[in-house]
Amino acid sequence: MAPVKVFGPAFSANVARVLVCLEEVGAEYEVVNIDFKIQEHKSPEHLARNPFGQIPAFQDGDLLLFESRAISKYVLRKYKTDKVDLLRGGNLVEAAMVDVWAEVDAHTYNPALSPVVHQCLINPLVRGIPTDEKVVAESLEKLKKVLEVYEVRLSKHNYLAGDFVSFADLNHFPYTFYFMATPHAALFDSYPHVKAWWERIMARPSVKKIGAGMVPPKA
Repeated sequence: MAPVKVFGPAFSANVARVLVCLEEVGAEYEVVNIDFKIQEHKSPEHLARNPFGQIPAFQDGDLLLFESRAISKYVLRKYKTDKVDLLRGGNLVEAAMVDVWAEVDAHTYNPALSPVVHQCLINPLVRGIPTDEKVVAESLEKLKKVLEVYEVRLSKHNYLAGDFVSFADLNHFPYTFYFMATPHAALFDSYPHVKAWWERIMARPSVKKIGAGMVPPKA
């Protein structure tokens, strides 16, 4: 069986979300780089994979998918085993909690944290745009409120959906990884249960492997 293909640069946070899931399930895959400098993501070939001209795109035989969270769920469903069930599909309550915290990441955590990554790393290093400190300060205040909720949750459970690692936790990996490369990484020190949770995620072999390739190019 041919390996699945993931289209996009490995350092992209959204590509990394898919790759870490592929690593968790032990699937064979190929990363096909998309060169943003030559607008390859807007080429007819890539638009056939992702009509919005974004990354990642994903191919499994004749199946083409886009949107990193949807791709990740497909991967976790396809390669699910008794030992690896990161969506907890066999337990209605656990699956619901995975869904809840995956939604929290998408709609609450990531919108608070990702602007800091963009302002402190992506804009100055990749786009040559100065950091907007006002946006950073406002985002950090939002993030503190989110982390207060996480701290309470993680004081009761090792992971977000319960005492088991799941897709909900892995969803947080890519942007948090880059946040930890900003001058504001020490914020997590104020939330010991959140910090311990993050260290557990970072200790996973899949995360170590994908994290090693997540170095954004400089402008």
